[in-house]
Amino acid sequence: MLDIKITRTTSPKAKPEGPLGFGRIFTDHMFIMDYTKGKGWHDPRIVPYQDLVLSPAAMVFHYGQEMFEGLKAYKGDDGKSYLFRPDMNGKRTNDTNKRLCIPELPVDDFLQAVKAVVKEDEDWIPTEPGTSLYVRPFIIATEPFLGVDVSETFMFIIILSPSGAYYEEGLAPVGIWIEDDYVRAVRGGMGFAKTGGNYAASLAAQVKAHDDGYSQVLWLDGVERKYIEEVGAMNIFFKIDGTVVTPMLSGSILPGITRDSVLTLCREWGIPTEERKISVEELLEAQKNGKLEEVFGTGTAAVISPVGKLRYKDEVMTISGGEIGPLSQKIYDTVTGIQLGKIEDKHGWRVEVK
Repeated sequence: MLDIKITRTTSPKAKPEGPLGFGRIFTDHMFIMDYTKGKGWHDPRIVPYQDLVLSPAAMVFHYGQEMFEGLKAYKGDDGKSYLFRPDMNGKRTNDTNKRLCIPELPVDDFLQAVKAVVKEDEDWIPTEPGTSLYVRPFIIATEPFLGVDVSETFMFIIILSPSGAYYEEGLAPVGIWIEDDYVRAVRGGMGFAKTGGNYAASLAAQVKAHDDGYSQVLWLDGVERKYIEEVGAMNIFFKIDGTVVTPMLSGSILPGITRDSVLTLCREWGIPTEERKISVEELLEAQKNGKLEEVFGTGTAAVISPVGKLRYKDEVMTISGGEIGPLSQKIYDTVTGIQLGKIEDKHGWRVEVK
């Protein structure tokens, strides 16, 4: 168990009023823990939110040895604070760490650190519908060295941000651009890892999509350029002729926690599900035949984001008449209901912050 030292701020910030947006407001405190080769993880502490002081030669700036996670804290109707499946974030942290040669962080220590800093700033958890306290754990390489090597020092940091909907549209269906030029990841690379380089690689296509009025990019596989992979900030699901289909995890797709939750719920409800390859041509054919019933993305930030329009080259597919579909609505209501304690949690997904 970590011996976390706490230094509280002497200048608490005013709580935000009005729309929160996403990821631009930060709470009073942050968690920091250092790693030194030969010593391991050490000096866990909660301190006032502040800028970092790093050498300009810190390896994170030059070779991108870093990772991050994302989860949310909620206020239940009982007034207590809760997290949603945080153990999965802890396990995924180490999957990413292994790929990036970052030292393993014990899952119990990850959970203790998250709970401790959320507990310290739990009065920042918003309670308006559709809001939450976004939790951003991340690890950066800090050794000042310009050689290409594994850093010998790291920092594990957690910051908190009271946030509203990830997309401006909220639960209104978004438009998605299917990208056939740029490539995000290939099997054997880092597509499954939660690391900044994957997201930096998506920006050029995202700018192109935004300029044409689309909210996000849907990526194709990097080899044949015809199989659906994932959206920039979400996993993707299709309801085709009554069956829920999502791309299988192949090493180039992030193993989303909300994705796993949605598959579990659909199977419990008796809805046929398939994890497999799905081509753009199959989508076009399903749309042409009236069998493409719903499309939605899943992720921690957005939870569920219904897709109302898909564009591929010169083809524009309108989904569910541009409205949220009944399954998308049911999944959103169920997942958020479990998170807020309004629906029974049969799986032990909801974890109290004590």
